[in-house]
Amino acid sequence: MYCPVCRSKETKVIDSRIAEAGMSIRRRRECIKCQYRFSTLEETELLDLVVIKQRGSRESYDRAKLEKGLIHSLTKRPHTQEAFRSMVNEIERDIQKKAAKTWSEHSTKNKEITSTQIGEIVMKHLKKFDKVAYIRFASIYRAFEDVETFQHELKTLTHKRKNTQ
Repeated sequence: MYCPVCRSKETKVIDSRIAEAGMSIRRRRECIKCQYRFSTLEETELLDLVVIKQRGSRESYDRAKLEKGLIHSLTKRPHTQEAFRSMVNEIERDIQKKAAKTWSEHSTKNKEITSTQIGEIVMKHLKKFDKVAYIRFASIYRAFEDVETFQHELKTLTHKRKNTQ
């Protein structure tokens, strides 16, 4: 780890803490050369996960794509960076579980998951996180054809909300 001030490679870990439901570690570091202190965040990474697209093509899982879609849905919506990261970690944990289950059932070479399965997992988490972002994501993901389909999804949300209050 390079020091952000003097670019020295010589740094030491002063403190480590588990963060975000055990999915990451926050480390406090100090540069040996200039004594500057800084924090780093280590997160788990989904490795060897292949996403099967709707048209049958395959590509490696990309966290940045997931985050980009979520950020797009959450544009101008109130949320903290910490809550956002926590939601992404929860989504990735569910993706990993789903892929591992499919892998063990089908004994494939790589862990695979369909983009449809990922979309459903994302919608489940967005629905709890922010209803407006959920509707935005669902309108693109489910490709609402007309206003009636959109209104039906809104009615479903408001009906569930009234029943929980």
